[in-house]
Amino acid sequence: MNPKGASSSGTDGATDSSAPRRNSKKPKYSRFTQQELPACKPILTPGWVITTFIFIGIVFIPIGLASLFASERVVEIVDRYDKHCVPTNYSKSMLAYIQSGETNKTCTRSLIVPKHMKSPVYVYYQLDNFYQNHRRYVKSRSDKQLRSKASEKDTSSCSPEGTISNGSAIVPCGLIAWSLFNDTYGFSVKNKVLDVSKKNIAWKSDQDHKFGSDVYPKNFQSGSLIGGAKLNASIPLSEQVDLIVWMRTAALPTFRKLYGKIEVDLEANEKITVVIQNNYNTYSFGGKKKLVLSTTSWIGGKNDFLGIAYLTVGGLCLFLAICFILVYVIKPRWEILPEICLQPTDDDSVTALLPQKWPLLYYSTTAENLGEKKDGLVLSREISGRSIEID
Repeated sequence: MNPKGASSSGTDGATDSSAPRRNSKKPKYSRFTQQELPACKPILTPGWVITTFIFIGIVFIPIGLASLFASERVVEIVDRYDKHCVPTNYSKSMLAYIQSGETNKTCTRSLIVPKHMKSPVYVYYQLDNFYQNHRRYVKSRSDKQLRSKASEKDTSSCSPEGTISNGSAIVPCGLIAWSLFNDTYGFSVKNKVLDVSKKNIAWKSDQDHKFGSDVYPKNFQSGSLIGGAKLNASIPLSEQVDLIVWMRTAALPTFRKLYGKIEVDLEANEKITVVIQNNYNTYSFGGKKKLVLSTTSWIGGKNDFLGIAYLTVGGLCLFLAICFILVYVIKPRWEILPEICLQPTDDDSVTALLPQKWPLLYYSTTAENLGEKKDGLVLSREISGRSIEID
């Protein structure tokens, strides 16, 4: 035999046994994926549950009362005018009235101030049954075009209001801009005109970042079908505040949008004369138009729902706390200690060592006695692979 050959063979065997194995498809070990990160696991004793419910009730009920009180202090005037601003001879053909270019759209309404309204008084228009969240409607706009003049021709997402007949781009394009609200309001009290300020009615972030100061209206509302208001071609989009407010689409079919602010106080029982230009077509889809004058509080406008919601949750938590207290008093439960020392004995049994107020329990781990109950208590532990239950 060749010693070298034997040595070589032995070396090869050692090399084969120490060769690296192929990469396993088993995912890399991670404490996160194996759920081994430190975690808080509170024991939900009756005391903890009752305390939590009482705490939530004590916090929520005052917040609910404060919210309701603030909402009640808001003075609000709501006037639906879409039907009242249609002449009697057009009462059965409202759509023909609004689509006609020859009918007079001027309408006068009178509003009575119920309580003193401290300035600023916010003027809103409210539309009902108008789905601004419709998928096709929401997508029909070009944010790039609104931001930069360099993207003027970016109208691919604006169909069907992207270009005019000769192919020139519409700025701003899309159905949202095309359907811009175009009713107007004029206010007066005792023959004195009330100015409506448009200052700061749009979000500053929208004006600064979403609408460019170098982008001007172009070919807007120049087609045969007019959707809404026209825009001044000499004013950049960043200053077209009515458009900016309208372009922030609403999530629900009933919504309000800010029209302006009246910067003077309105006294109780004063009569406000409102001259309305009823131009916007809501008759074709059964919509409603309302004029809203409102003051605000620290929670915003009038909103009873928020206060009612807090009161409901707080009251429910207090009710549950009382129920748990009654159940705990009438039918208490033993509290099982989290740690119990189990000591093995010579005869392959275990002894459960409990506090002095608990009796010393002895249990056999043999199969026939496993799970035997004594003194009405249950313990569950793993000893040498065997589970012991004491009930």
